[in-house]
Amino acid sequence: MKLTVIGGGSTYTPELVDGFARLRDLFPLDELWLVDPDAHRVALTAGVSRRMFAHDGYDVKVFATDDPVRGVEGADVVLFQLRIGGQAARKGDELFPHCCGVIGQETTGPGGFAKALRTVPVVLELAEVVRRHAAPNAWIVDFTNPVGIVTRALLQAGHRAVGLCNVAIGFRRRFADLLGVHWSQVDLDHVGMNHLTWERGVWVDGVDQLPQMLATHCAEVADEIDMPESLIRLLGQIPSYYLEYYYAHDKVLAAQMADGAVTRAEEVQHIETALLDKYADPAVETKPPELAKRGGAYYSEAAVDLLASLVSDRGDTQVVNVRNDGVLPFLPDDHVIEVPARIGANGISTADSRARAPLGEDQAGLVAHVAAYERLALTAAVHGSRDRVVRALLAHPLVGQYDKAERLADELIRVNRAYLGWAQ
Repeated sequence: MKLTVIGGGSTYTPELVDGFARLRDLFPLDELWLVDPDAHRVALTAGVSRRMFAHDGYDVKVFATDDPVRGVEGADVVLFQLRIGGQAARKGDELFPHCCGVIGQETTGPGGFAKALRTVPVVLELAEVVRRHAAPNAWIVDFTNPVGIVTRALLQAGHRAVGLCNVAIGFRRRFADLLGVHWSQVDLDHVGMNHLTWERGVWVDGVDQLPQMLATHCAEVADEIDMPESLIRLLGQIPSYYLEYYYAHDKVLAAQMADGAVTRAEEVQHIETALLDKYADPAVETKPPELAKRGGAYYSEAAVDLLASLVSDRGDTQVVNVRNDGVLPFLPDDHVIEVPARIGANGISTADSRARAPLGEDQAGLVAHVAAYERLALTAAVHGSRDRVVRALLAHPLVGQYDKAERLADELIRVNRAYLGWAQ
């Protein structure tokens, strides 16, 4: 089995390698190809990956290249984990929306839109390389944010693709701890779109444990997602921690704009510098503990679990980003949602997904509103133009005013001009 990671110079890569080594029985691997334009970074991640596999006695050949064609040649699965512009561009995403009193975040709001504009054209170019040079019927697994928009771009272009996020598996792990069971026993009624989801049920052995869990552990859950316990009780459900950007927008914005506030991009830059120093050390042959600070907890488990089901036809249920196809009847079929689906070698099915139960009107309204923005955002990412950028921003529930949309569009283009071919 050959697996290729586009963006293999990411500091996330050893997290993946750790999962491949620990879970080798689920997804046996022969070759791992790391593709990245940054020769220095990919050399470091390849080196530590080889040492990790050797330490675990797992005979996997690791290759590093800056050539996508060579990297994906004959690959059975290609995983995308890109960050166009690196942490410097992310810092811009976190700061420029503040000019109009809007939160700055790398996946939500104007910052997430900027990331989509930079990312989608590159992903589509790389996906064409996969189509031409990878194995027939190779899967593309997208971990690149904003996952919903990027996955829809891939599917709309006819690629065999699925989107992956670590939010659901993180909740499964946390809920399992609270319930005193193994995380593999927990199934979630997880519904919405990427980074806009709610947990409506926590099922263990056919019984929904969410009511009991909220009765006994609501305060702990509230601390976990940094939202009021009263909000969780009002909803009777657990919102993703990304919903704080909607449910507590002004509070988050005030914290972001406070004197001395540091962006997450700056924090990650420091973490990545330390990690790359570790990866360069020939004595390091296991996943450094500092990697836990990078984010993406349980990314490797989620990825390996999904890959195993895609290639071995286990037919189990996992939370993925897939076409709507009637699951949420108020959205177009081709929109991408994040829900439990049955995974097999022949494809992904949401036919019996718990997500087909109706959403509350408040949730459906928010999902529909953000989905309308996402469709306009993808059009802008594929076709360009300032007018399309303004329309997408105007449609976003965190913007929604024409003067703000105009100013944000100009700031977004100014900060990201080097990555927007149509804006040159």
